[in-house]
Amino acid sequence: MERYDSDTERDEQETPLLHRGHEDRVQRAPVCCSSRYGLALLSCYGFFVVYSLRVNLSVAMVDMLNNTDHFSTNHSGSVCPAHASPARPNPNNTASVYDWDSETQGWILGSFFYGYILTQIPGGYLAGRLGPKWLMGFGILGTVVFTLLTPVAADLGASYLIAVRVLEGVGEGVTFPAMYTMWAAWAPPLERSRLLTISYIGAQLGTVVSLPLSGEICFYFGWTYVFYVFGIVGMVWFILWIFLVFDSPNAHPRISEQERLYITSSLKNQLSPSTDCIPWRAIITSRPLWAIVVAHFSYNWTFYTLLTLLPTYMNDVLGFSIQQNGMLSALPYLGCAVLAVLSGQLADYLRETCHYPTVTVRKVASIIGMIGPAVFLVAAGYTGCNYTLAVTFLTISSSLGGVSASGFNINHLDIAPSYAGILLGITNTFATIPGMVGPVIARALTEKNTIEEWQTVFYIAAAINLIGASFYTMFGRGTLQPWAVHTTSHGD
Repeated sequence: MERYDSDTERDEQETPLLHRGHEDRVQRAPVCCSSRYGLALLSCYGFFVVYSLRVNLSVAMVDMLNNTDHFSTNHSGSVCPAHASPARPNPNNTASVYDWDSETQGWILGSFFYGYILTQIPGGYLAGRLGPKWLMGFGILGTVVFTLLTPVAADLGASYLIAVRVLEGVGEGVTFPAMYTMWAAWAPPLERSRLLTISYIGAQLGTVVSLPLSGEICFYFGWTYVFYVFGIVGMVWFILWIFLVFDSPNAHPRISEQERLYITSSLKNQLSPSTDCIPWRAIITSRPLWAIVVAHFSYNWTFYTLLTLLPTYMNDVLGFSIQQNGMLSALPYLGCAVLAVLSGQLADYLRETCHYPTVTVRKVASIIGMIGPAVFLVAAGYTGCNYTLAVTFLTISSSLGGVSASGFNINHLDIAPSYAGILLGITNTFATIPGMVGPVIARALTEKNTIEEWQTVFYIAAAINLIGASFYTMFGRGTLQPWAVHTTSHGD
């Protein structure tokens, strides 16, 4: 058996051989009208729904509060001078408003993640047992139902709203582990970056569309309609998902034989023949897995802090109205979506055509996608009331974060495709903690909404990002781990 001096050296030598030995022997199936890219598009729609339902409350919250006239042109409550905005139409808007203090707002915004964290690891396990199609379908359906109940819960009180948001999190918690399990059976190794970035760009698009659209809906109709509109969009997705998606290529009745053979042949030596005996000890003690855990936790601290509190920052500090708020809050995620797709294309090109080791591609993408956002996030805190520069730096920060979609974010499928759903459940469990505590800590640190207080929030997020990038660079790996397969074929 050939020996290597280090895990990195093994990654660098094995990865090109793995690619040439498995996929180049089978005829590549066309991309156009293929089932695998159809799955990518429909899962993109699914994650669009997931994030639309997750972030719409961030904008609606500005409209739900009674302590500031958010629609006046002077924005007397903001730190910076106000921006002029058109007079708000006054239809028969009977939506209630509430006197929630800063602490209560933090708990409401963070409550989603208390449910979300509960179903991460069970989601990965159940996806392998029950099949990812139905698990993801009913998980999102549950979130849709509770989204439609949000206005009723808010009227009943903050505690009821928190409970509904927790239940929404329970439903959404299974989505990423289920989809990783799905991709383990559908994504050829040399197309993983492309397929997964197309799939998960839906999360960014959901944010990009939901933030400005929620602002417009609040402006013209009232905050309650935000939850009704996106709830209906989710129902449409569920119907399409049930009829058009299947757990594996072999279960798909309309897939071409060429594509089926291409996918199954390319994965034949990467998937375990059985998931009945899960190597829990090896998984929990895997250093490459913990590298992903630390990176995922660190990245999400910044991501969730901005995701939940950027509309508040735009309103309370920069003085943008609800209508302007949603549009400007969406800009960072539009850039993130664009760079996520471009980085996915580039990552697979570097691996397949240039034969760069997978571990090198993943680490470089992670460094750019974590250190870049940290630098520009801190810079945004020092722009004062220079609105253009503040929005520009926040946009660049989140945009660079999209590059990490081709980094640690899909590394689970490189090291253990058979257990990708379980691994994602583990890493996402830790990565959910920032969503639970980040908004609460940030709102506790910004009680007076001064620029100096927000600088502290940005510094904390940036420091955590730097730690995560450093840890992943040291310990991340890019090849199939020995514990991820039960059988070894020496003939390939």
